Amino acid sequence: MTGSTISSDGLDPRRRRLLFRSWHRGTREADLIMGRFADAHIAAFSDAELDQFEHLLDALETDLLSWMTGLSEVPADHDTSMFRRVREFHFKARQ
Repeated sequence: MTGSTISSDGLDPRRRRLLFRSWHRGTREADLIMGRFADAHIAAFSDAELDQFEHLLDALETDLLSWMTGLSEVPADHDTSMFRRVREFHFKARQ
């Protein structure tokens, strides 16, 4: 079980791969942050948004969690509109 609430049926191969990667980060916390966001948005992402999302998935999950929680500063190359969307989505979901 991946935790995903959507089916990958109908998604193109790149979106399927990114959805899988979103739910298999290495830590459950990172899975929930990235996976829930992907479930909600991946089908509608433009190619540029997919590029930005994929770049976030390339980050170490420990770094990603540290950036999300504000324990460390987000490096400029990851401080993108996509990162801010993920963080906003995560914190709105927790309210």
